[in-house]
Amino acid sequence: MRIIVNVTAGGGVDATARVIAQHLNTVFKQPVVVENRTGAGGSIGIELVAKATPDGHTLLVCSSGIITNAAFRTQGYDPIQDFQAVSILTSAPYIVVSTPSFPAKSIGDLVGAARRKPDAVSYASSGVGGVTHLAAELLAMLTDTKMLHVPYKGVVDAYPAVAAGEANWMIGASISALPLVRAGRLRALAVTTATRSTALPDLPTVAESVPGFEFAGWFGMFAPAGTPMVLAQKLSAEAKRGMQSPAFLSHAQLDGTEVVGSAPAELSLLVKKELATWRSVVVKAGLGQ
Repeated sequence: MRIIVNVTAGGGVDATARVIAQHLNTVFKQPVVVENRTGAGGSIGIELVAKATPDGHTLLVCSSGIITNAAFRTQGYDPIQDFQAVSILTSAPYIVVSTPSFPAKSIGDLVGAARRKPDAVSYASSGVGGVTHLAAELLAMLTDTKMLHVPYKGVVDAYPAVAAGEANWMIGASISALPLVRAGRLRALAVTTATRSTALPDLPTVAESVPGFEFAGWFGMFAPAGTPMVLAQKLSAEAKRGMQSPAFLSHAQLDGTEVVGSAPAELSLLVKKELATWRSVVVKAGLGQ
């Protein structure tokens, strides 16, 4: 068996895949190898799994970028038609963060500033069409505001820019934003999930100020379309068991990440819901390419 990871080794997706691979190795008593297949914004690895034989021997572990990438521009895969959903592995909030010196100390303040001076308030993103860009556009749409988008090549460049005041705010994944918030380099305004984060319980949700705004960053497992449901359900159950190690759970809690381990149907519904949401944002904002 092999688990394809569409990003480089060392990050959260890769670490999650390796924990699961180790467990599956023990359960199925056969080698389970993690292969990092990067390139084309992650699409190369995703397409490889889409075209694989649907026998459970080739799986994909990836982030929700599989959805935002497809929503922004046509890919060589269809996230609904080309895959059998297996499991939502983990879920974590994104955090709206701002320059510490920026006057806005809440989402209400941020929206108010944007309404007073359209296009004067700026937000950074990790790149055009990425989730941090589309989520900021969603916030602007729901609040009927206009803000200036400043895209960077990744969060490695975007975070320092916001910390230095080159852009006023951005939306970042909790795993990467939390250390900067705790160090005082960024100010946390709100989390993007429907409920407050266990890692930052005093931080409000965006939805408390902007009803309807809700999304989380998640890691999921997929198999090629045509994979028998009974096999998908077995893989889902074992993936959940594999993530129950104390070390993995402790690390996840520190990052504000929830270990989910859902049934296939839950991931299938999430894919359809998010694809519709992000495609709507792309169309309404005139971002499609």
